[in-house]
Amino acid sequence: MDKEKLTRIFRKIEDSREEMITFLGDIISKPAIGPESGGEGEQDKARILEQYLLSYGFSSIQRYDAPDDQVESKIRPNIKVTVKGKGSGSDPRIVVISHIDVVAPGIRDEWETDPFEITVKDDKAFGRGVEDNGQAITASLFAAKTLMELDIQPARDIVLFFVSDEEETNEKGIKFIVEKGLIEKDDLILVPDHGEPEGRLIDITEKSIIWIKVTVKGKQCHASLPLLGTNAFRASMIFGSRVDQILHETFNALDPTFDHRISSFEPTKRDRQPSGINVLPGEDVFYFDCRLLPAYSIQEVLRVMNDVARKVEKETGTVITLEPVLEEITEFPTPEDAPIVTMLSNAIFQTNGKTAVTGGISGGTCAAILRNEGYKVAVWETIENTAHSPNEYIRIENLINDCKVFASLFLQ
Repeated sequence: MDKEKLTRIFRKIEDSREEMITFLGDIISKPAIGPESGGEGEQDKARILEQYLLSYGFSSIQRYDAPDDQVESKIRPNIKVTVKGKGSGSDPRIVVISHIDVVAPGIRDEWETDPFEITVKDDKAFGRGVEDNGQAITASLFAAKTLMELDIQPARDIVLFFVSDEEETNEKGIKFIVEKGLIEKDDLILVPDHGEPEGRLIDITEKSIIWIKVTVKGKQCHASLPLLGTNAFRASMIFGSRVDQILHETFNALDPTFDHRISSFEPTKRDRQPSGINVLPGEDVFYFDCRLLPAYSIQEVLRVMNDVARKVEKETGTVITLEPVLEEITEFPTPEDAPIVTMLSNAIFQTNGKTAVTGGISGGTCAAILRNEGYKVAVWETIENTAHSPNEYIRIENLINDCKVFASLFLQ
């Protein structure tokens, strides 16, 4: 690769630091939260993003809106941006897929700053969505923008997707895009949605995921007369504690391929109780988020959980139902020698002098969906793993360096 050209590109990216921070601040200022978490979706954020794309001179911008009656706008936007390369039309494209939705900020008192207003201090940028997935959106977009401004044509066509609904079901985002036939089997696909602080890990596989809704039904009555009812909340506590222990004891294999070497089973969300403090609850609903190593199947986990549920039902007089609300099975890891892995490894080394390593991750990305459809996908970025936490932040140095890696990749 032309080192002089790369030096020009890197210098231009460094000079764009403040512009990148301003852009990142603007796109996170709109809470693109999905309806399952009480939000209105991604439409406002998509409008800001499109305005920037037009002002930056991108000419091939297309919208693919998935219908959704759950949000006021009735749509979930997906944006496709194409930058023509100098290769032949038959050359595989580089496709980068980032997501524009974010999770809810959670308890505001745990934030030291406004989650939807970027705060920069000590070379860090704070705000909901700066890491998940604002850094990737900014870095990939500014890599393409830098090449255009320097009148340097990429080696092949570059396609940037900015999709909705990644944090919930993916039905209105990447699955919708795949159904439209917008991704090709020979595309060189990168999903910049997970990584580690060294920026060396290229994810080629993920754990299988199952989200399980647990509904416990008892009999409501006055709390002062508990013998007249059946306390669903108490049965929930018994079931949750017991199944948590049994799952960890049963599925206890270690796999050093993954960043978190064991399967995880976490009780997470609990639906609000409609009753008061003086009412013995007749129903309780909560959820488990389970992440499974390849050694285990979703069916095995459900069997164990159902066995525990039947025993707790007999002990408590309740009825317990388990309902999977999300299942993502990882079946086909990306080969270590896949072209996108090799090219990305080269770009990382050219930019940072670091040797990339391959492995698996515990977090779920849309790469798992694509891999199961036969696509070869790499997942990579340089992050501090603050996503979904209060005071989510990125290191601005990582943002700049990732942008350089993208630019280097686009020249291959």
